[in-house]
Amino acid sequence: MRSRTANRSGIVIRRRVTPAGDIIVTLLTPQGKLKAVARGGVRGPLASQLNLFHHVGVQVYQGPHNDLASVKQAVLEGALPRLAEPERYAFAHLLAEFADALFQEGEFSDQAFELFAGALRGLSHQPDPEWVALVLSHKLLALAGFVQNIGHCARCRAPEPSHPDPLGGQLLCSACSSLPAYPPEALAFLRSVVRQTVRVSMDAPVPLPQRPALWRALERYVTVHVGNVQSWRQLLPTTLPVIDRPA
Repeated sequence: MRSRTANRSGIVIRRRVTPAGDIIVTLLTPQGKLKAVARGGVRGPLASQLNLFHHVGVQVYQGPHNDLASVKQAVLEGALPRLAEPERYAFAHLLAEFADALFQEGEFSDQAFELFAGALRGLSHQPDPEWVALVLSHKLLALAGFVQNIGHCARCRAPEPSHPDPLGGQLLCSACSSLPAYPPEALAFLRSVVRQTVRVSMDAPVPLPQRPALWRALERYVTVHVGNVQSWRQLLPTTLPVIDRPA
């Protein structure tokens, strides 16, 4: 008979407290996402362990008639206190929401776990957390199979497009876009970020004035191909100004 108790090690990417005082968490683990509930957790020792971005080892029990596994024990395996800083927390929350949207429960992916864990470490330690978030957002999307088209215009398929797509976040040719072309640094980033290593991309940051356009393109692409991500509006108000959508 298969045991209903399992041990998992993962990073908390979502946390919600219910009116009854339970803590519902989603963990990203090498075995995929795991959603579980710590019943009465806010009044016990689990409250301090099951915080966002904590790397924890948990013992969970899956009852025969329960939709959610129950957290029986949790041990803190690692924490990055600097992620609580406002300029880092916003980007960490965005990447956590990405991971939650992109990867499925029960879907084994050591790569997804390692990439996300590395992203959090980069956000915590690097002096330019925005650039870490921009690079790793593209990497997480690519790992999940979502890659922006860079080889031809998204509308007419003309080669070597260099203009923003105001609707879908792709690249357009000059004939199909009413917007100015991307500056050379931003265009080079879009064309290389998926195939380059993270280290190489980190060594060639796009200048700060060019980044809002890259964030807008990414926001539109994610909205069209993945779904709505709340963090754009709630946590990145200065990086992402409000965008007027077409009627």
